Amino acid sequence: MYTVKGKADKNHLLTEHMPLVKRLAHHMKAKLPPSVEVDDLVQAGMIGLLDAINRYEDSHGAQFETYAVLRIRGAMLDELRNNDWMPRSTRQNMRKVEAAMEALQQRLGRPASESEIARSLQMSLADYQEMLGDGGGHQLVYYEDFRDSDGEGGSDSFLDRHAVDDSDPLRSLLDTGFRQAVIDAIDRLPPREKMLMGLYYEEELNLKEIGAVMGVSESRVSQLHTQAVSRLRATLREQLWTGPA
Repeated sequence: MYTVKGKADKNHLLTEHMPLVKRLAHHMKAKLPPSVEVDDLVQAGMIGLLDAINRYEDSHGAQFETYAVLRIRGAMLDELRNNDWMPRSTRQNMRKVEAAMEALQQRLGRPASESEIARSLQMSLADYQEMLGDGGGHQLVYYEDFRDSDGEGGSDSFLDRHAVDDSDPLRSLLDTGFRQAVIDAIDRLPPREKMLMGLYYEEELNLKEIGAVMGVSESRVSQLHTQAVSRLRATLREQLWTGPA
């Protein structure tokens, strides 16, 4: 893995970690609409892997694979954003879903059921579930998610309030109450959606495997996943995105 000069062998790193790129691409594809091609994600991920190889130094204090995963996923997300893979109308619809969830949670004191959310949106249950299917992938983070509700950034934005360390904003977020807020938000999910999130993110099962465990179709798992993530986004927006009173 190292040359005679002790430097990491870039060709070896590239060959060894190509399966990692494919695995991450397929894992991300499971959360995205059918219009997104896994080959495009793999291609973007390979660019991220090459970038990681060129930038990585042992002095970073992290295992190369840990560093590479961040670069690979980042490159895939950049590819999705650059190609505007999700229509703005779909994102707007999902934000309406999140707003309805938040309002119902405050009024009912518990997570709203699908029927209650559909009624709040003045939609049939079938149309609401179809909207969830179309909104697969809305869990990806957009820059505008970190802006004020009127669409303007500025000194009162989420990043300004919580990412105080400009050199490593992710570490800064995790060192604040953000990690605990995510844990609490997951704990507040309805039992079925909480189980789904555990199977997907902890057990790393794919949607088909989760469907077999839960006794539902793969498309239904996708709908429930989108709904669960929308609940998390609504909860976190309420807890963290809003500024101090």
